[in-house]
Amino acid sequence: MSGENSTRQKLPSSRILPNEAGRGSGRLSNEIDFWRGVALVMIFINHVPGIWFENWTTRNIGTSDSAELFVFLAGFSLRYLADSRTENLTTPRLFMRLEGRAFTIYAAHILTTVLALALLATAAVLLQTNLILTWHNAQAFFQDPAPTIIGIAAVSHHLGYFDILPLYIALMSMAPFIVLLHRHAPQLLIPVSLAIWAATLTAGFNLPTWPVENRWFFNPLAWQLCFVTGFVLTKPTGLGAWARKHLLALRLIAIPILIAGFFAKYNELRWPSPLEVPWPEMFFVYNKTFLSPLRFIHMLALAALITGVFAWAYRFRVFALPGDYLCLLGRNSLNVFCPGSILSLTGQVVRFAAPDSIFVDIAVLLTGIFLMSAVAWASEWRSRI
Repeated sequence: MSGENSTRQKLPSSRILPNEAGRGSGRLSNEIDFWRGVALVMIFINHVPGIWFENWTTRNIGTSDSAELFVFLAGFSLRYLADSRTENLTTPRLFMRLEGRAFTIYAAHILTTVLALALLATAAVLLQTNLILTWHNAQAFFQDPAPTIIGIAAVSHHLGYFDILPLYIALMSMAPFIVLLHRHAPQLLIPVSLAIWAATLTAGFNLPTWPVENRWFFNPLAWQLCFVTGFVLTKPTGLGAWARKHLLALRLIAIPILIAGFFAKYNELRWPSPLEVPWPEMFFVYNKTFLSPLRFIHMLALAALITGVFAWAYRFRVFALPGDYLCLLGRNSLNVFCPGSILSLTGQVVRFAAPDSIFVDIAVLLTGIFLMSAVAWASEWRSRI
Protein backbone atom coordinates (compact mmCIF):
# COMPACT_ATOMS: atom_id res chain seq x y z
CA MET A 1 0.00 0.00 0.00
CA SER A 2 3.01 2.24 -0.05
CA GLY A 3 3.42 2.79 -3.75
CA GLU A 4 3.41 -0.90 -4.54
CA ASN A 5 0.71 -0.86 -7.20
CA SER A 6 2.50 1.70 -9.29
CA THR A 7 5.80 -0.07 -8.69
CA ARG A 8 4.36 -3.38 -9.85
CA GLN A 9 3.84 -1.89 -13.31
CA LYS A 10 7.62 -1.68 -13.55
CA LEU A 11 8.40 -4.82 -11.56
CA PRO A 12 5.78 -7.48 -12.33
CA SER A 13 5.97 -9.70 -9.27
CA SER A 14 4.59 -12.78 -11.03
CA ARG A 15 8.11 -13.33 -12.32
CA ILE A 16 11.53 -13.78 -10.77
CA LEU A 17 13.06 -10.36 -11.07
CA PRO A 18 16.69 -9.38 -11.68
CA ASN A 19 18.22 -7.76 -8.64
CA GLU A 20 21.65 -6.38 -7.88
CA ALA A 21 21.71 -8.38 -4.66
CA GLY A 22 22.58 -11.46 -6.64
CA ARG A 23 21.14 -14.84 -7.48
CA GLY A 24 17.92 -15.70 -5.66
CA SER A 25 17.22 -12.26 -4.25
CA GLY A 26 14.94 -11.54 -7.21
CA ARG A 27 12.40 -13.81 -5.52
CA LEU A 28 11.87 -11.10 -2.92
CA SER A 29 9.28 -9.37 -5.06
CA ASN A 30 7.26 -12.56 -5.35
CA GLU A 31 7.69 -13.20 -1.65
CA ILE A 32 6.61 -9.68 -0.73
CA ASP A 33 3.41 -10.04 -2.74
CA PHE A 34 2.71 -13.44 -1.21
CA TRP A 35 3.09 -12.33 2.41
CA ARG A 36 1.24 -9.11 1.71
CA GLY A 37 -1.61 -11.25 0.39
CA VAL A 38 -1.45 -13.33 3.57
CA ALA A 39 -1.64 -10.11 5.62
CA LEU A 40 -4.67 -8.93 3.62
CA VAL A 41 -6.56 -12.15 4.31
CA MET A 42 -5.63 -12.01 8.01
CA ILE A 43 -6.71 -8.36 8.24
CA PHE A 44 -10.05 -9.29 6.68
CA ILE A 45 -10.51 -12.10 9.21
CA ASN A 46 -9.32 -10.09 12.23
CA HIS A 47 -11.72 -7.28 11.35
CA VAL A 48 -14.67 -9.64 11.87
CA PRO A 49 -14.43 -10.06 15.66
CA GLY A 50 -15.59 -13.41 16.96
CA ILE A 51 -15.30 -15.27 13.66
CA TRP A 52 -13.92 -18.75 14.27
CA PHE A 53 -11.03 -18.36 11.83
CA GLU A 54 -9.42 -15.54 13.81
CA ASN A 55 -8.15 -18.22 16.22
CA TRP A 56 -5.54 -19.08 13.58
CA THR A 57 -4.23 -15.66 12.63
CA THR A 58 -0.95 -14.30 14.00
CA ARG A 59 -2.87 -11.96 16.34
CA ASN A 60 -4.01 -14.95 18.37
CA ILE A 61 -0.82 -17.00 18.28
CA GLY A 62 1.74 -14.30 19.07
CA THR A 63 2.38 -10.76 20.27
CA SER A 64 2.23 -9.07 16.85
CA ASP A 65 -0.35 -9.26 14.09
CA SER A 66 -0.94 -8.59 10.41
CA ALA A 67 -0.63 -4.80 10.86
CA GLU A 68 3.08 -5.05 11.70
CA LEU A 69 3.68 -7.43 8.81
CA PHE A 70 1.83 -5.15 6.40
CA VAL A 71 3.71 -1.99 7.41
CA PHE A 72 7.02 -3.88 7.36
CA LEU A 73 6.33 -5.06 3.79
CA ALA A 74 5.31 -1.53 2.80
CA GLY A 75 8.87 -0.50 3.64
CA PHE A 76 10.11 -3.25 1.30
CA SER A 77 7.95 -1.84 -1.50
CA LEU A 78 9.30 1.67 -0.95
CA ARG A 79 12.80 0.30 -1.56
CA TYR A 80 11.83 -0.97 -5.02
CA LEU A 81 10.55 2.46 -5.97
CA ALA A 82 13.49 4.33 -4.43
CA ASP A 83 16.06 2.12 -6.21
CA SER A 84 14.15 1.78 -9.48
CA ARG A 85 16.46 1.85 -12.52
CA THR A 86 13.57 2.60 -14.87
CA GLU A 87 12.75 5.98 -13.31
CA ASN A 88 15.00 8.97 -12.80
CA LEU A 89 13.66 9.98 -9.40
CA THR A 90 15.32 13.31 -8.76
CA THR A 91 14.38 15.01 -5.50
CA PRO A 92 11.45 16.99 -6.99
CA ARG A 93 10.15 13.91 -8.83
CA LEU A 94 10.56 11.85 -5.68
CA PHE A 95 8.43 14.27 -3.66
CA MET A 96 5.79 14.46 -6.40
CA ARG A 97 5.64 10.68 -6.77
CA LEU A 98 5.45 9.80 -3.08
CA GLU A 99 3.25 12.69 -1.97
CA GLY A 100 0.99 11.90 -4.93
CA ARG A 101 0.79 8.34 -3.62
CA ALA A 102 -0.11 9.71 -0.19
CA PHE A 103 -2.95 11.67 -1.79
CA THR A 104 -4.19 8.52 -3.57
CA ILE A 105 -4.31 6.71 -0.24
CA TYR A 106 -6.09 9.74 1.27
CA ALA A 107 -8.75 9.59 -1.45
CA ALA A 108 -9.16 5.84 -0.88
CA HIS A 109 -9.50 6.47 2.86
CA ILE A 110 -12.24 9.10 2.38
CA LEU A 111 -14.19 6.88 -0.03
CA THR A 112 -13.89 3.84 2.23
CA THR A 113 -14.99 5.83 5.29
CA VAL A 114 -18.05 7.20 3.48
CA LEU A 115 -19.01 3.71 2.28
CA ALA A 116 -18.57 2.34 5.81
CA LEU A 117 -20.88 5.02 7.23
CA ALA A 118 -23.44 4.29 4.50
CA LEU A 119 -23.24 0.57 5.26
CA LEU A 120 -23.80 1.17 8.98
CA ALA A 121 -26.78 3.42 8.24
CA THR A 122 -28.26 0.86 5.83
CA ALA A 123 -27.84 -1.94 8.37
CA ALA A 124 -29.46 0.17 11.09
CA VAL A 125 -32.48 0.85 8.86
CA LEU A 126 -32.89 -2.73 7.64
CA LEU A 127 -32.40 -4.29 11.08
CA GLN A 128 -34.35 -1.51 12.78
CA THR A 129 -31.78 -0.87 15.50
CA ASN A 130 -29.81 2.28 16.25
CA LEU A 131 -27.21 0.26 18.15
CA ILE A 132 -25.27 -0.26 14.90
CA LEU A 133 -24.90 3.52 14.54
CA THR A 134 -22.70 3.52 17.65
CA TRP A 135 -20.22 0.99 16.27
CA HIS A 136 -16.57 1.84 15.66
CA ASN A 137 -16.61 5.52 16.62
CA ALA A 138 -19.35 6.24 14.06
CA GLN A 139 -21.72 7.68 16.65
CA ALA A 140 -20.18 11.15 16.36
CA PHE A 141 -21.08 11.34 12.67
CA PHE A 142 -24.73 10.41 13.17
CA GLN A 143 -25.16 12.66 16.22
CA ASP A 144 -23.19 15.72 15.10
CA PRO A 145 -22.32 15.37 11.39
CA ALA A 146 -20.96 18.85 10.62
CA PRO A 147 -17.77 18.81 12.75
CA THR A 148 -17.34 15.08 12.19
CA ILE A 149 -17.27 15.53 8.41
CA ILE A 150 -14.57 18.17 8.88
CA GLY A 151 -12.66 15.74 11.09
CA ILE A 152 -12.92 12.95 8.51
CA ALA A 153 -11.68 15.25 5.73
CA ALA A 154 -8.82 16.44 7.96
CA VAL A 155 -7.94 12.81 8.86
CA SER A 156 -8.49 13.64 12.53
CA HIS A 157 -11.55 11.42 13.00
CA HIS A 158 -11.09 7.71 12.37
CA LEU A 159 -13.56 4.85 12.38
CA GLY A 160 -12.51 1.74 14.25
CA TYR A 161 -11.08 -0.91 11.91
CA PHE A 162 -10.63 1.84 9.30
CA ASP A 163 -7.73 3.59 11.03
CA ILE A 164 -4.77 1.95 9.31
CA LEU A 165 -5.09 4.04 6.13
CA PRO A 166 -4.47 7.28 8.10
CA LEU A 167 -1.23 5.64 9.26
CA TYR A 168 -0.29 4.92 5.63
CA ILE A 169 -1.08 8.49 4.65
CA ALA A 170 1.31 9.69 7.35
CA LEU A 171 4.02 7.16 6.42
CA MET A 172 3.84 8.01 2.72
CA SER A 173 4.05 11.70 3.61
CA MET A 174 7.27 10.89 5.50
CA ALA A 175 8.59 8.62 2.74
CA PRO A 176 10.47 11.27 0.68
CA PHE A 177 12.45 12.28 3.76
CA ILE A 178 13.23 8.63 4.51
CA VAL A 179 14.51 8.09 0.97
CA LEU A 180 16.55 11.31 0.96
CA LEU A 181 18.18 10.45 4.29
CA HIS A 182 18.96 7.02 2.90
CA ARG A 183 20.55 8.56 -0.19
CA HIS A 184 22.73 11.10 1.60
CA ALA A 185 23.42 9.50 5.00
CA PRO A 186 22.27 5.86 4.96
CA GLN A 187 24.13 5.05 8.16
CA LEU A 188 21.87 7.49 10.04
CA LEU A 189 18.50 6.15 8.90
CA ILE A 190 18.03 3.40 11.52
CA PRO A 191 19.53 5.45 14.41
CA VAL A 192 17.27 8.43 13.60
CA SER A 193 14.23 6.16 13.28
CA LEU A 194 15.04 4.43 16.57
CA ALA A 195 15.57 7.78 18.28
CA ILE A 196 12.16 9.07 17.12
CA TRP A 197 10.49 5.83 18.24
CA ALA A 198 12.22 5.85 21.63
CA ALA A 199 11.44 9.54 22.22
CA THR A 200 7.80 8.92 21.29
CA LEU A 201 7.51 6.02 23.74
CA THR A 202 9.30 7.98 26.46
CA ALA A 203 7.24 11.16 26.11
CA GLY A 204 4.00 9.33 25.26
CA PHE A 205 3.39 11.77 22.43
CA ASN A 206 0.67 10.96 19.90
CA LEU A 207 -1.42 12.86 17.36
CA PRO A 208 -4.82 14.05 18.64
CA THR A 209 -8.17 13.24 17.08
CA TRP A 210 -11.08 15.64 16.64
CA PRO A 211 -13.99 16.26 17.21
CA VAL A 212 -13.92 13.20 19.49
CA GLU A 213 -11.01 13.96 21.80
CA ASN A 214 -8.69 11.01 21.70
CA ARG A 215 -5.40 9.93 20.10
CA TRP A 216 -4.53 8.07 16.89
CA PHE A 217 -4.85 4.31 17.29
CA PHE A 218 -1.74 3.80 15.11
CA ASN A 219 0.82 6.39 16.23
CA PRO A 220 2.80 7.19 13.04
CA LEU A 221 5.81 8.47 15.00
CA ALA A 222 6.15 5.02 16.56
CA TRP A 223 5.11 2.89 13.58
CA GLN A 224 7.60 4.59 11.26
CA LEU A 225 10.23 2.30 12.83
CA CYS A 226 8.50 -0.78 11.39
CA PHE A 227 8.27 0.95 7.98
CA VAL A 228 11.92 2.07 7.99
CA THR A 229 13.13 -1.37 9.14
CA GLY A 230 11.49 -3.00 6.14
CA PHE A 231 13.02 -0.37 3.87
CA VAL A 232 16.53 -0.90 5.28
CA LEU A 233 16.47 -4.71 5.34
CA THR A 234 15.67 -4.85 1.62
CA LYS A 235 18.95 -3.18 0.74
CA PRO A 236 21.48 -5.62 -0.76
CA THR A 237 24.25 -4.10 1.38
CA GLY A 238 24.58 -2.92 4.96
CA LEU A 239 22.12 -4.22 7.55
CA GLY A 240 20.12 -6.12 4.93
CA ALA A 241 23.18 -7.99 3.72
CA TRP A 242 24.20 -8.75 7.31
CA ALA A 243 20.75 -10.13 8.12
CA ARG A 244 20.76 -12.40 5.06
CA LYS A 245 24.26 -13.62 5.85
CA HIS A 246 23.30 -14.51 9.43
CA LEU A 247 19.76 -15.68 8.65
CA LEU A 248 20.25 -19.13 10.21
CA ALA A 249 21.45 -17.63 13.49
CA LEU A 250 18.61 -15.12 13.46
CA ARG A 251 16.12 -17.96 12.97
CA LEU A 252 17.55 -19.81 15.94
CA ILE A 253 17.09 -16.67 18.02
CA ALA A 254 13.60 -16.15 16.60
CA ILE A 255 12.24 -19.59 17.51
CA PRO A 256 12.21 -19.14 21.33
CA ILE A 257 10.77 -15.63 20.89
CA LEU A 258 7.89 -16.99 18.82
CA ILE A 259 7.34 -19.87 21.24
CA ALA A 260 7.19 -17.43 24.14
CA GLY A 261 4.71 -15.27 22.22
CA PHE A 262 2.53 -18.29 21.50
CA PHE A 263 2.68 -19.37 25.14
CA ALA A 264 1.68 -15.91 26.31
CA LYS A 265 -1.30 -15.76 23.94
CA TYR A 266 -2.40 -19.35 24.44
CA ASN A 267 -2.42 -19.00 28.22
CA GLU A 268 -3.99 -15.53 28.03
CA LEU A 269 -1.33 -14.06 30.27
CA ARG A 270 -2.25 -10.75 31.82
CA TRP A 271 -0.06 -7.99 30.46
CA PRO A 272 1.18 -5.43 33.01
CA SER A 273 -0.58 -2.07 33.20
CA PRO A 274 1.41 1.19 32.99
CA LEU A 275 1.02 1.53 36.77
CA GLU A 276 2.89 -1.73 37.37
CA VAL A 277 6.07 -1.06 35.41
CA PRO A 278 8.96 1.41 35.76
CA TRP A 279 9.27 4.60 33.72
CA PRO A 280 9.18 4.94 30.73
CA GLU A 281 6.13 2.71 30.86
CA MET A 282 5.60 2.17 27.11
CA PHE A 283 8.81 0.14 26.86
CA PHE A 284 7.44 -2.51 29.23
CA VAL A 285 3.74 -2.79 28.42
CA TYR A 286 2.01 -4.56 25.54
CA ASN A 287 0.73 -1.69 23.42
CA LYS A 288 -0.25 -1.59 19.75
CA THR A 289 -0.67 2.16 19.43
CA PHE A 290 2.96 2.85 20.32
CA LEU A 291 4.40 -0.32 18.71
CA SER A 292 5.80 -1.55 22.01
CA PRO A 293 9.05 -3.58 21.97
CA LEU A 294 7.10 -6.79 22.69
CA ARG A 295 5.26 -6.39 19.40
CA PHE A 296 8.19 -5.11 17.34
CA ILE A 297 10.59 -7.86 18.44
CA HIS A 298 7.97 -10.54 17.78
CA MET A 299 7.42 -9.13 14.27
CA LEU A 300 11.16 -9.24 13.55
CA ALA A 301 11.34 -12.83 14.81
CA LEU A 302 8.40 -13.82 12.61
CA ALA A 303 10.01 -12.13 9.59
CA ALA A 304 13.28 -14.00 10.21
CA LEU A 305 11.47 -17.32 10.38
CA ILE A 306 9.29 -16.92 7.27
CA THR A 307 11.90 -15.30 5.01
CA GLY A 308 12.61 -17.64 2.10
CA VAL A 309 9.79 -20.05 2.98
CA PHE A 310 7.72 -18.98 -0.02
CA ALA A 311 10.57 -19.52 -2.51
CA TRP A 312 11.31 -22.95 -1.06
CA ALA A 313 7.69 -24.08 -0.97
CA TYR A 314 6.90 -22.71 -4.42
CA ARG A 315 9.83 -24.61 -5.88
CA PHE A 316 8.03 -27.81 -4.91
CA ARG A 317 4.62 -26.35 -5.90
CA VAL A 318 3.37 -26.62 -2.31
CA PHE A 319 1.82 -23.16 -2.57
CA ALA A 320 0.91 -23.34 -6.25
CA LEU A 321 -2.76 -22.33 -6.31
CA PRO A 322 -3.03 -20.55 -2.93
CA GLY A 323 0.33 -18.92 -3.61
CA ASP A 324 -0.83 -17.50 -6.93
CA TYR A 325 -4.03 -16.28 -5.30
CA LEU A 326 -2.20 -14.53 -2.44
CA CYS A 327 0.32 -12.96 -4.84
CA LEU A 328 -2.63 -11.66 -6.87
CA LEU A 329 -4.00 -9.96 -3.75
CA GLY A 330 -0.58 -8.63 -2.76
CA ARG A 331 0.11 -7.09 -6.16
CA ASN A 332 -3.09 -5.05 -5.84
CA SER A 333 -3.05 -4.43 -2.12
CA LEU A 334 -4.63 -0.96 -1.94
CA ASN A 335 -7.37 -1.93 -4.38
CA VAL A 336 -8.04 -5.07 -2.31
CA PHE A 337 -7.66 -3.56 1.16
CA CYS A 338 -10.39 -0.94 0.75
CA PRO A 339 -13.20 -3.28 -0.42
CA GLY A 340 -11.81 -5.88 2.00
CA SER A 341 -12.46 -3.45 4.86
CA ILE A 342 -16.04 -2.94 3.68
CA LEU A 343 -16.45 -6.71 3.37
CA SER A 344 -15.20 -7.14 6.94
CA LEU A 345 -17.76 -4.63 8.17
CA THR A 346 -20.43 -6.46 6.17
CA GLY A 347 -19.31 -9.67 7.86
CA GLN A 348 -19.76 -8.00 11.25
CA VAL A 349 -23.31 -6.99 10.33
CA VAL A 350 -24.11 -10.50 9.06
CA ARG A 351 -22.80 -12.11 12.25
CA PHE A 352 -24.78 -9.58 14.30
CA ALA A 353 -28.02 -10.37 12.47
CA ALA A 354 -27.61 -14.12 11.96
CA PRO A 355 -27.49 -16.87 14.60
CA ASP A 356 -24.03 -17.76 15.86
CA SER A 357 -22.89 -20.60 13.62
CA ILE A 358 -19.72 -21.99 12.08
CA PHE A 359 -21.60 -22.14 8.77
CA VAL A 360 -22.18 -18.37 8.91
CA ASP A 361 -18.46 -17.89 9.58
CA ILE A 362 -17.53 -20.10 6.64
CA ALA A 363 -19.92 -18.19 4.37
CA VAL A 364 -18.46 -14.86 5.48
CA LEU A 365 -14.90 -16.08 4.89
CA LEU A 366 -15.52 -17.66 1.48
CA THR A 367 -17.53 -14.68 0.24
CA GLY A 368 -14.81 -12.28 1.34
CA ILE A 369 -12.04 -14.34 -0.26
CA PHE A 370 -13.97 -14.64 -3.53
CA LEU A 371 -14.84 -10.94 -3.77
CA MET A 372 -11.32 -9.79 -2.85
CA SER A 373 -9.91 -12.03 -5.57
CA ALA A 374 -12.48 -10.62 -8.02
CA VAL A 375 -11.36 -7.07 -7.20
CA ALA A 376 -7.68 -8.02 -7.65
CA TRP A 377 -8.39 -9.78 -10.96
CA ALA A 378 -10.42 -6.80 -12.21
CA SER A 379 -7.56 -4.44 -11.26
CA GLU A 380 -5.07 -6.42 -13.34
CA TRP A 381 -7.54 -6.86 -16.21
CA ARG A 382 -8.03 -3.09 -16.26
CA SER A 383 -4.24 -2.56 -16.38
CA ARG A 384 -3.90 -5.01 -19.28
CA ILE A 385 -6.52 -3.31 -21.44
